[in-house]
Amino acid sequence: MSDIQAFTCDRIFDGHAWHEKAALLVEFGYVAGIVDQAAVPSNAQVTDLGAGMVVPGFIDLQVNGGGGILFNNAPTLESIRTICAAHHQFGTTALMPTLITDTAQVNEQAIAAGVAADAARVPGFIGLHLEGPHLAVARKGTHDPALIRPMDSEDEERLVNAAQTLPNLICTVAAETVPPEQIERLVAAGAIVSIGHSDASFDLAKQAFSAGASMATHLFNAMSQMGSREPGVVGAVLDSEGVTAGLIADGIHAHPASIGVALRSKRGSGKVFLVTDAMSQTGTDLQEIILNGRTITRADGALRLANGTLAGADLDMIDAVTYVIDVVGVDAEEVFRMASLYAAQALGIDNEHGHLGAKAVGNFVHLDDQRAVQSTWINGSCVYAA
Repeated sequence: MSDIQAFTCDRIFDGHAWHEKAALLVEFGYVAGIVDQAAVPSNAQVTDLGAGMVVPGFIDLQVNGGGGILFNNAPTLESIRTICAAHHQFGTTALMPTLITDTAQVNEQAIAAGVAADAARVPGFIGLHLEGPHLAVARKGTHDPALIRPMDSEDEERLVNAAQTLPNLICTVAAETVPPEQIERLVAAGAIVSIGHSDASFDLAKQAFSAGASMATHLFNAMSQMGSREPGVVGAVLDSEGVTAGLIADGIHAHPASIGVALRSKRGSGKVFLVTDAMSQTGTDLQEIILNGRTITRADGALRLANGTLAGADLDMIDAVTYVIDVVGVDAEEVFRMASLYAAQALGIDNEHGHLGAKAVGNFVHLDDQRAVQSTWINGSCVYAA
């Protein structure tokens, strides 16, 4: 069997441009190039994907669960394996299991599971997102207020060690709870610090970004809003050069007009990327989820606590992509970048992820002309076929 694979398709989007009637060449799991179908090497193993399109595999930096597993309830290697596999059918080839605010013990278990998943080379695993517990109670969302607390020296040491042992680490913190000096130390250790669940003022959020925080968690949701005299966290995110932001695009967490305004006004190199904030229901028919002893109900496209508070999202990546194209009205090419390249850039892994340029990992999705997922590939190997 040849080491060179050639995947032919009517259209291939490399993350920047379209290639018609082309072939994606993958060698030893990495992209070797894109050529005309007539120029496929004679020794290549050819897989004809036929009609539709090939696009870079989706990257999801906020995934609380999937396949019936909520990471908080079972922070183990096998849970990570299940969660990653559950999202393959929706085009996701790389994701970060996300731990919602919990105890120090559960955080330690989650970090150990992430280290084990990295060692086991779990397909799709690229690191952990620890969302809390160092948040603002005023913007708690679904996070248990009894578990929210300031970051002490032990917490900081745990996160520093995690940043140095995991392939990637995102820490969501509130700008008013975690001071700039702690943010600086986390960033110096290699963590991506994201501001979220924060009721901070514009100035305080700006201080956090100046200290090295480079991301915002689910833009618009669980953060101080933009007003005429106080721009809040939302205003600080949109106004800050180089700050990226995750966005839940399901028609419930943010109005399509708000999404459009944010995309048009985002300043500088920092981009808005898509996240699902998915819970354990993804890939299942589960109607109820338990988090920290509280019941979350699935209904009408949303997940809510008994008091109506949104609790994660009933969303997958291909549905988020479709929503932004069809409802918000953004060009498909830009939305594909929001689902892959911009997330990779936010994490600093865009040398190998988020596009199909030479030497990138061979992670891609085959969609039909209606954008339904036909197959998902990681390192040139099929991990899902419709």
